[in-house]
Amino acid sequence: MTPENKSFNYFKYMIRSKLPSVSSSIFSTMSAMAKTHNAINLSQGFPNFKSDPVLVELVAKAMKGGYNQYAPMAGDIKLREEISKKAETLYGKKYNPNDEITITVGASQAIFTAIAAVINRGDEVVIFTPAYDCYEPAIHLFGGVSVPIQLKAPNYAPDWNKVSEKITAKTKLIIINTPHNPSGMLFSESDMLQLQQISEEHDLLVISDEVYEHIIFDEEIHQSAARFEALSNRTFITASFGKTFHNTGWKVGYCLAPKNLMKEFQKVHQYNVFCVHHPVQKALATYIEEPQHYLQLSTFYQQKRDHFLNLIKDSRFKVVPSKGTYFQLLDFSGISLENDIAFAERLTRDHKIATIPTSVFNTGKEDFKQIRVCFAKTPNTLEAAAAILKGI
Repeated sequence: MTPENKSFNYFKYMIRSKLPSVSSSIFSTMSAMAKTHNAINLSQGFPNFKSDPVLVELVAKAMKGGYNQYAPMAGDIKLREEISKKAETLYGKKYNPNDEITITVGASQAIFTAIAAVINRGDEVVIFTPAYDCYEPAIHLFGGVSVPIQLKAPNYAPDWNKVSEKITAKTKLIIINTPHNPSGMLFSESDMLQLQQISEEHDLLVISDEVYEHIIFDEEIHQSAARFEALSNRTFITASFGKTFHNTGWKVGYCLAPKNLMKEFQKVHQYNVFCVHHPVQKALATYIEEPQHYLQLSTFYQQKRDHFLNLIKDSRFKVVPSKGTYFQLLDFSGISLENDIAFAERLTRDHKIATIPTSVFNTGKEDFKQIRVCFAKTPNTLEAAAAILKGI
């Protein structure tokens, strides 16, 4: 048989999955169920109201102005300068816009890139569960080992003694998320100081996922890693414009890190996405010149949280009010003995309201009998959802 006539051996080239345990995310699953059953969708974390028309017009203006080709690899310099000013004003930390800030395709890409830049095979990464579901796959993809530490309901406060016990000679990185999704918990100043002490003592790197930094309630203060000098010197901070400005579909975020870490971050970034949507960057650079565009978010979302909680105050769900993010946990232990996945599926199927079961984010799928709802919705949506919840 001539080489041209040989049969291709497909079995020789069958893909061996690098992420064999990864399946469709719970967000995709519940949103699909919501569509199938025509349910109100409080599951996936996106607003169902419009972005500011001023910002939309700025994007259109940038497109019409010709900013439709590649942006600089690190991002539009004016946007990086405005981010630098914001970080210095809010947190007292000066990040050099030339070599300590990179614009990314949302915060998920920033997190993925930071993990890719520093994790080698066998490195251990401490995460706090319930954890956003993009952390572990990226850790495993690069040969790392995730070391989960379970936060406990109802307050989800970190146990730093347990963190210390989990650290070994192989520990390379700790990932935190504040304000915390899905619990709505905030890391306190004490938490951040203990994180700083542990990371210095064991020479660890940190990723601080701060995508909800501008959604903080009840006059609390966001304790960014940027506020703590020694901690900031070993930390990648990831942030999201999509969460802040009600346009998650634009997928634009950024990463802050000291020069030596950002150099490694950009080595991956430039061969992964290289750059980010240019017109949106131009628009954001102008839009965030006015700080009130992001500083009013806490009041805006606290009104939504308070309105929603007032609407369901007579329901059978138990509630600890969220301290940040636009998510609220609802404890259904007084309603059903079902596991949270079965309960969430039944709510979607029988009551026409889609939520997220939280056990999927926990170590060993531990079930606290809680579901997560998103209150970044219009008043009409929240009122219709509350009416259903009160009847359960």
